[in-house]
Amino acid sequence: MKTFGAKPAGARLERMKASSLWGGEAFRNVHPVPPGLRDLSAPRPTVGEFLCGGERRVPRGPLPSLNPLDAWRRAPGSGLRATWLGHSTVLIEIDGLRVLTDPVWGPRASPSRLAGPKRFQPVPIALRALPPIDLVLVSHDHYDHLDYPTIRELARHDVPFVTSLGVGAHLEAWGVAPERITELDWWESHTLRDAELTVTAAPSQHFSGRGLKDRNATLWSSLAIRTPRHAVFFSGDTGLTTEYATIRERLGPFDLVMLEVGAFHPSWGDIHLGPANALEAWSLLGGGAFLPVHWGTFSLALHAWDEPAETLLSLGSAKGVQLVMPRLGEAVEPANVDSVTPWWRGVDARQRDAGPGEAEPITLPKSMPWPVD
Repeated sequence: MKTFGAKPAGARLERMKASSLWGGEAFRNVHPVPPGLRDLSAPRPTVGEFLCGGERRVPRGPLPSLNPLDAWRRAPGSGLRATWLGHSTVLIEIDGLRVLTDPVWGPRASPSRLAGPKRFQPVPIALRALPPIDLVLVSHDHYDHLDYPTIRELARHDVPFVTSLGVGAHLEAWGVAPERITELDWWESHTLRDAELTVTAAPSQHFSGRGLKDRNATLWSSLAIRTPRHAVFFSGDTGLTTEYATIRERLGPFDLVMLEVGAFHPSWGDIHLGPANALEAWSLLGGGAFLPVHWGTFSLALHAWDEPAETLLSLGSAKGVQLVMPRLGEAVEPANVDSVTPWWRGVDARQRDAGPGEAEPITLPKSMPWPVD
């Protein structure tokens, strides 16, 4: 099946084996997981629970969204703007360049069009309607981050890809020209041709694989984007790792931090963050405006679809974090954000503490008093 991708071979495989992260037959996580992070007493969800368990795992109605085309026609005054398009797909406009993260337009996070987690919210803009993209970033090869039909469409355009070691085998098999693919090991960097933009792969605590026999056959990474004026951090998928402090020291500070907050479970503490641990990661990274990703599109865990947003807003506001929580397709400049409107509260039309329907904006402090050391 083409959607499974291709196995790395030849020079690509030899380069992977030369990585310090290669463990003999596959990549491995090598960084310590903070004590107490994972609840070992919590049983892992069963297949039956995934199929039938949990409450309100999908919204009862469509999420509010905007078509960002009009906004994209105007350059951001601050030089940095982000448009969340669903899950971990964000179009970042940074000093005149457009960078697209983990693009997923497909209907399912699955190798099959008939089974697997189905998208409950469409992307607010068609893939073919995107403006010219200068760079595509792919953090790792899981189906909700590396999407076969999306890559097939992007392969038709002359756009470069930066990804983790080994993932280029999938891209090449799906039509992306080899010269447009750059694969990075952790701490390796790539500078975009004819532009002052550098991408650096950094540590994350996760795993990879698209089939039953290829677990950890490719690398997973977080990614840092830097120009002379701005810097953005994108977590990809990760659990909380002490390496976030090292990322701050080597690649920070960041104007915008995009961290995953959805699809978490107490027994998954070492491979996904969830909102509470995302705030810990934000602190280790040294702060910056915080745009949550990896939620609001697929049901990949047992929690309610909006739980990540509610928990993050509650905890983050109390700690003075500058949260950036736009509607889908809403182009926002982090430098101009000083409040959050909990737009998700009106989706299910149910009573909450703040009442049904539209909620009042929550003003965030300009300073961030939460200590980062």
